[in-house]
Amino acid sequence: MSYRRLRPLLFRLDAERAHGLAVRAGRLGQRLPALTGALFGAADAGLEQTVWGLRFRNPVGLAAGFDKNAELVRLWAALGFGHAEVGSVSARPSAGNARPRAFRLPADGALVNRMGLNNDGAAAVAARLAATAAPPGLVVGVNVAKTHSPDILGAAGVEDFRASVRALAPQADYLALNVSCPNTAEGKTFEAPDALDALLAAVADEMGGAVNVARPAPEGDRHPSKRSSQSPVPGPRSREPKASPPLLVKLSPPPTGGVDVGATDELVQICLDRGVAGFITTNTAADRDGLATPPDAVGRIGRGGLSGRPLAARATTLARHLYRTTGGRVPIVGVGGVDSAEAAYARIRAGASLVQVYTGLVYEGPGLVGRVNRGLVRLLERDGFGSVAEAVGADA
Repeated sequence: MSYRRLRPLLFRLDAERAHGLAVRAGRLGQRLPALTGALFGAADAGLEQTVWGLRFRNPVGLAAGFDKNAELVRLWAALGFGHAEVGSVSARPSAGNARPRAFRLPADGALVNRMGLNNDGAAAVAARLAATAAPPGLVVGVNVAKTHSPDILGAAGVEDFRASVRALAPQADYLALNVSCPNTAEGKTFEAPDALDALLAAVADEMGGAVNVARPAPEGDRHPSKRSSQSPVPGPRSREPKASPPLLVKLSPPPTGGVDVGATDELVQICLDRGVAGFITTNTAADRDGLATPPDAVGRIGRGGLSGRPLAARATTLARHLYRTTGGRVPIVGVGGVDSAEAAYARIRAGASLVQVYTGLVYEGPGLVGRVNRGLVRLLERDGFGSVAEAVGADA
C-alpha cells in the first residue's frame, strides 16, 4: 500500500532516474537486513527445491538488468528472493546508449529499454562479488553479454564472452549467457545456429579451465550460504570461488503466433549437445505486439526491448514447449510478465522450476516478492501439491 502511494511520484520522474533512486534506497535497505526482512520476507518449506545441485529457498528470483553491477546482493536476500541474477555484465565496461533510454508503458504494465548493456565490466563485477559474502539462502547468478560495441563481431565477440566467463565463473552460482539481447550496438544476437554453436563450444572450453582455477566446495557443502575458510579475498565479507557453475542460455520470446518449432528445437539441441544446464525464457522483445498503449506513443519511444506483462503469454508458451521438448529434464527459468502469484504459478505449471521478476517490481514495488511467495503457498495447497517441484510442468 505504501508503494502504491509512492508510485505516482516516482512515475513523474524519468524511468532511469527513478531506478537510480530505487538503487539508493536499496543500499540503505541492505544495511538494515533484519528490518528489511521483517517488512518484506516470506518463507515456507514447500517453496524450497534443489536445482542444479543448488538449494533455492523459494522459486522467485530477480531478473538480470536491475542490479547490473552486483551492488545490492545483500538486499535481494533481505527482500526474500530465492535467487538474484546480476548483470548483464560484459568483458569491457560500457556506458551504454544515450539517454533517455528507459520508458514506461503503464497501460500495459510494461517497459521499453535500450540501455545498451551499461555496466562496470567483468573484472570490476567479479571483484565486487568476491568481496561480498554470499547472503544466507540466496543463490547468485551472473548474466553475461557481449561488450556493447559494433567493432566486436564474430570471433572477437566469442573471445569477448570468454573473457567475461573467465573472470566471473569463479564467483557465480550459475552463469547465464545473454545471447538474445536486442540492445546490442550492431543489433545482432548469437541465436543463429552456427554462431550459438561456436559460442557454446568456446564457453565450454573456458568453463573447463574454470574448474582448474576455482576450488570446488567439498562434497555435501554446495549450499551457497556456506563460506570457505580459504577465501581468495581477505576479510570477513569474502566469498568462496565456485567450481565450474551450471551454464544457462537466455532465449528470445517466440512470435505472438506461437513457437517456431523447427528453429527453436535446433537451438535447443545445440545447447544440449554443448552441455547447457538450463534455459531462461525469455529476454525482452524487439517487436511491439499486443500493446494497449496508442501506436503514436509507442512510436515516439523508438527502438528497445519490451518487457513486462505483454510477454507473459509468449514466455509461458516457450517454457511449455521447452519442457515438452526436453521431457522436463532440463530446468527452465521463467521471466517476462511475472507480476503476481498467479502469473508465477502459471509459469511453473507450464514447466518453469524458477521464475524471475523485474518489470513487476517497477509497478508493484518490493513487496511483490513476499506476495508472490505467499500466494504460491496458497495455490499449491489449493491444488494439492506438497511442493513447488510437484507442480512444475503440471500443465505441460
